[in-house]
Amino acid sequence: MSNADAPIPALTGIHHLTAVSADAPGNHAFYTKVLGMRLVKRTVNQDDTSAYHLFYGDGVASPGSDITFFEWPVPRERRGTHSIIRTALRVTGEATIRWWEARFKEQGVTHTPPAIRDGRLTLDFEDPEGQRLALINDGGAGDGAIWEQSPVPAEHQIRGLGPITASVPNLEPTDLVLTYVLGMRKEREYTLPSAVTVHVYAMGAGGVAAEYHVAVEPHLPPARQGAGSVHHVAFRTPDETQYKGWIERLNGLRIPSSGAVDRYYFRSLYFREPNGILFEIATDGPGFDVDEPLATIGEKLALPPFLEPQRAAIERGLKPLS
Repeated sequence: MSNADAPIPALTGIHHLTAVSADAPGNHAFYTKVLGMRLVKRTVNQDDTSAYHLFYGDGVASPGSDITFFEWPVPRERRGTHSIIRTALRVTGEATIRWWEARFKEQGVTHTPPAIRDGRLTLDFEDPEGQRLALINDGGAGDGAIWEQSPVPAEHQIRGLGPITASVPNLEPTDLVLTYVLGMRKEREYTLPSAVTVHVYAMGAGGVAAEYHVAVEPHLPPARQGAGSVHHVAFRTPDETQYKGWIERLNGLRIPSSGAVDRYYFRSLYFREPNGILFEIATDGPGFDVDEPLATIGEKLALPPFLEPQRAAIERGLKPLS
C-alpha cells in the first residue's frame, strides 16, 4: 500500500494558534485582565530565546484553548491575503455575547456589533495591536474549563478556540492540502457582507472547535507579518502514534516539513501549505503541567530542560510582564 492510500492519521480540531506581539506587558494585561484568560505557560520561543512565548488558555490549559504569542520588536503587520485573518474564541450563549459587547464598550476595545455569521452569533473585535479576533457562541459544545481567578464571571469565560479563518487568493491548492493531505471535510460555504466567499473545512467530529475557514480574496495584496499578525495555526492529533503517522504521511507525499520537533509540552510537525500559511500538527500531550503544578502554571518562567543551562542569560533578556 502506498502512503497516499494508507489511512490518514487523526486530526481532532484546533490545537493552538500563535500570533505576534511587539508588547508583551500590554499583551499580558489585555488577555488576562480584559479577556480573563489564564496565562498557562510563561516561556520563550525555543528557536529565539530572546523572545517571550506566552500561552493563554482556559482554567486547566486544555489542548484547543490556547492562543499564544511571540514577542518581537517589529512594526504592525500589513494586512492582506496569504495569511490567517481572524481567530475566533468560543463562549456560550447570546447573553454572554451581549455581556462581552457591553464590556468592550466599557474597556474601550475596538469591536463591531454582534452579527450572525455562518449561522452563529459572532462578535468581532481587536486587541490593542490590531490582532483580529471574534467571540462566537458555541452553544455549549466543546471543551472548556473555568479559571477561578479570572476577572470574568464563570458563565461568560472564554472556553477555547473556535474556527480559524484564513485568506488565500486561490482556493484550489489549499483545498487539495486540506482535503487530500490532511483529510478534512469541506462541509459548506457562506458569503460575507463584502461578497467574499468563505469555505468551511471540518476535522474529527467537527463543530466550532474543529473548523478551518478559508476566505478567497484574490483582490488583496500579500500580507506582511508584524505585530497583530498570526504566525501559524496548529491542529490537534491525539497521541504519539498518530503524530508519527503524520510524519510518515508528509514524507511519503514528499511534502517538505520540519520533521519531528519536541517542544517538551507537546510534539510538533510544521509545513507550509501552497498559499504560504504555516501549519503545525501538535500532540495533545504531555501538557503544560509536565514541569510545574497545574495550580501555579504560568506564574514563573518555565524552560524546557535543554534551555535550563541558559536560564540566567534568558531571564536577563526578558522584560517584566507586569
